[in-house]
Amino acid sequence: MQEAAIENIKVPAKRPSSERKRRIWRNKWLYAMIAPGVLYFIIFKYIPMFGLVIAFQDFKPFFGFTGSEWVGFKHFERLFTEPDFLNILSNTLILFAMNLFFYFPVPIILALMLNEVRINFFKRLFQSLVYLPHFLSWVIIVSISFVMLTMDGGIINELLVFFGFEKVNFLLSNEWFRPVYIIQVIWREAGWGTIIYLAAIASIDPQLYEAARMDGASRMRQVWHITLPAIRSVIIVLLILKIGDVLELGFEHVYLLLNAMNRDVAEIIDTYVYTAGVRQGQFSYSTAIGFFKSLVGLILVMFANYLAKKMGEEGVY
Repeated sequence: MQEAAIENIKVPAKRPSSERKRRIWRNKWLYAMIAPGVLYFIIFKYIPMFGLVIAFQDFKPFFGFTGSEWVGFKHFERLFTEPDFLNILSNTLILFAMNLFFYFPVPIILALMLNEVRINFFKRLFQSLVYLPHFLSWVIIVSISFVMLTMDGGIINELLVFFGFEKVNFLLSNEWFRPVYIIQVIWREAGWGTIIYLAAIASIDPQLYEAARMDGASRMRQVWHITLPAIRSVIIVLLILKIGDVLELGFEHVYLLLNAMNRDVAEIIDTYVYTAGVRQGQFSYSTAIGFFKSLVGLILVMFANYLAKKMGEEGVY
């Protein structure tokens, strides 16, 4: 009888909340470590999204968010009917395409080349040299380019004259703006981008290379059949994220290269937002442009992630 009574006694189940609290306390230092990043995104990314409402208002700073007049899609209609919109959009897309086809493969190639260097001294020296430009601001990068490319004593033009060619106005030329832009991007960012690929390459099992060498595979065969397939998922993820920045080329770099002579090919959405929003005080209109950029980037990221998963890759989410 006592045994039956004991069996009928129900042991109270653990409360989920108490178990959750214990799990949080057990990982308290991990949560403390990620807290600054979470706070950064909440304060500077999510809370400011409330300001998107002014894209649908005729915003007046004196009246604020609640007192400004609602105008619906008026500013979006103005954006799509603006005479210069197609030119600005095409300039942005062309520069993005140059980033995608000329800059994006360079870090991969650099990582593969660095991985093949066997002497650690030269490997570290080359890594330091290609990483260094990333820590320079665009102001310094463009200033160095200006000193090298100017017609008044620039080293590039002096070399052209020395070899019997005429001077070229690189800084004020429509034809040379895009080549100068993409060369500066590659110079500054390519070395820094190799870090992710080198980390992915370092995680490859060395036994795969040993087995390939025993089978007589050359260096190029090992790269093609082992290294590239092993880092393919990383390449896909970074490509998806890159596609999300299709209209986000960065304001500072292009603005520093922009002038009255190359404006036809250099004016992009970021510089147009600055001109319309900050210099002319059209806050609602510039917010509508920014909203359009973000929406296009979100759609492209979701679509690229969907295609990646259809192809059997992991994707971003």
